[in-house]
Amino acid sequence: MANRKPEEIRSIAIVAHGGAGKTSLVEAMLFDSGVISRMGRVDDKNTVSDFDLEEQKRSFSINSALCSFEYGGCAIHALDTPGFADFVGEQSSSMMVTDASIFVINGNSGVEVQTLKLWEFSSEYNSAAMFCVNRLDKENAAFESVVDDIQANISKNALPLYLPIGAEASFKGVVNVLTGKSYTYKGDGSKGFTEGDIPADMTDAVSSAHEALVEKIVEADDNLMMRYLDGEELAHDDIAAAMRKAVSSRMLFPIIPVASVPNIGVFQVLDAVVDYLPSPMDTSPRKAINGDQEVDAASDVNAPFNALCFKVMVDPYVGKLSFVRVFSGKLTSDQTIYNVSRGEEERISSFRLLRGKESSETKEVVVGDIVAIPKLDSTVVGDTLSVKGQNTLFPPIKFPKPVYSLAVSPKSRADEDKLGNAVRKILDEDKTLDFMKHPETNDSILSGMGDMHLDIALSRIKDRYKVDLETSTPKVPYRETIKKTAKAQGKYKKQTGGRGQYGDVHFELSPREKGSGVTFEDKVVGGVVPKNFIPAAEKGLREAAVKGVLAGYPAVDFNCAIFDGSYHDVDSSEMAFKIAASMAFKKAFVEASPILMEPIMNVAVTVPEDCVGDVMGDFNGRRGRIMGIDPDGKMQIVKAQCPQAETFRYAIILRSMTSGRGNFTMDFSHYEEVPPDTAKKIIEAAARERKDEED
Repeated sequence: MANRKPEEIRSIAIVAHGGAGKTSLVEAMLFDSGVISRMGRVDDKNTVSDFDLEEQKRSFSINSALCSFEYGGCAIHALDTPGFADFVGEQSSSMMVTDASIFVINGNSGVEVQTLKLWEFSSEYNSAAMFCVNRLDKENAAFESVVDDIQANISKNALPLYLPIGAEASFKGVVNVLTGKSYTYKGDGSKGFTEGDIPADMTDAVSSAHEALVEKIVEADDNLMMRYLDGEELAHDDIAAAMRKAVSSRMLFPIIPVASVPNIGVFQVLDAVVDYLPSPMDTSPRKAINGDQEVDAASDVNAPFNALCFKVMVDPYVGKLSFVRVFSGKLTSDQTIYNVSRGEEERISSFRLLRGKESSETKEVVVGDIVAIPKLDSTVVGDTLSVKGQNTLFPPIKFPKPVYSLAVSPKSRADEDKLGNAVRKILDEDKTLDFMKHPETNDSILSGMGDMHLDIALSRIKDRYKVDLETSTPKVPYRETIKKTAKAQGKYKKQTGGRGQYGDVHFELSPREKGSGVTFEDKVVGGVVPKNFIPAAEKGLREAAVKGVLAGYPAVDFNCAIFDGSYHDVDSSEMAFKIAASMAFKKAFVEASPILMEPIMNVAVTVPEDCVGDVMGDFNGRRGRIMGIDPDGKMQIVKAQCPQAETFRYAIILRSMTSGRGNFTMDFSHYEEVPPDTAKKIIEAAARERKDEED
């Protein structure tokens, strides 16, 4: 892939709902282009793009795998993306940096849930797209039905470029509706086809599809449109040029029938990538920021070098690999790269053109290239890379917030020592993961996009970094407070021979507004408690409040006034007054109608209309409150407030309840009182836990 010209580069993301056959399609593309001599199979765990240990173990894609190869005079950078919703970060970032996407649709299932989400990304990034209806050799596969599904649910501008010859087990080839040429395959996975004319029984279907496609193509060229309306016979070259323009501008989305495993129609997919999908020169310049101004990163090889790091991977042999897309200019490997986001220079060891886990070196990258750069120490996902003197910054990549969390704890002291380093490296690779130490519960919480996502992250932490973690449901950060005013005395008196201990305080606790915290007020008159012991009393109160009285949760939102007490000239000490204050607090708190408070979350659930009733009913069963329903295109957004204790497995439950069609966001709203029956159970559970610890 030497001497690449930008107009001869194609960058594509291969995307689909899980199980549609993306990886098999990429494998067939590599085979037909001559890059590999034999096609691997997902079930045999020997495909080029599913090389990760976890992918082979689970037989589905987890990471976006870069496969760069040549075909038809073009350098093609293909990103084979995961299909499951848990890996939405890999999907969206890959689609953001490529110029086009190939949507693989299962010929049995049609348009599925994740396909619709991926189409939203495609629309947001304004990138070209084409559709491959895959697995047409399987029983019950129906090309026409899937085409109808695409047009009804995605775009009416999606039209067949090829029609299938035969169906199900007899599917053996395709017909180009523009040229009328047919391509017949053996269907045994071998390379090559026989070119011929339109089968007699397909003449009418091809003619109808030809007319519909040409009518859509000429809309991209006013001159061609006038000639077409005047009845002029249009040359194929003119139609092909206009089609490329229509596809690049998202006026048209070609549909191609394929069966990747028996290798039927894949050559035609490759031809369409070369002939109709845009080069970087055909796309709009990427928007960037320079100072406080929006600027264009021109798709020009002579413009200043600008690139974006969209993925980081830790390779067990070469270490950290930073994946970058070049949006303008060019750079050679003997130059120094400048990380604009960090303000740091980094030395380039090489540029690597990847094909799964295999790689080759290139001395120069140009606009349109997607390559991996080893050992960029400071570069992370979302960083802009350029040369010294350039200050252009690409907007940061937007990743969805995690929606599912587990508390994790090391199994041994050795695991604890290695945990920080392991987590840091995992988070560098995957920006949809999060890790935090909860300040109130002291839980170490790992968060991600779902149970599968976290399961894989934990497996990687164990396999790569030899850190074994136990998991549990995170603790809820309950709080305790009071509803009325109460007074109590705390007296600590201890005589053990010699100097004793004596402290005596009278406290009055009164409730404050939610969120106002704990305040301490000195109302002592006449010096019954010396001024030098007041700070010790306050400290004793605050230390006692950290663990509350009801269930050991922090006591909040009250005022404590010290208004009386006594002391001993010899035996009184700061420690004695701290202990006395703790005793007075606990007695007064119990008398002040204490209650347990729980965090309430704002939840916004986006679901199809037919799922709204189920979602609302489920919230009612979770002590939730429906706050409203807003339309969002074909979807509905159910807004609710729900106790955090009822939401820890909501990502899994919603996916099951809506067959994967729902998604949600959640953030903290406020604290409110726990219902008495529920509070009783929480308090009893806390008491049992304390008893077990004491035993």
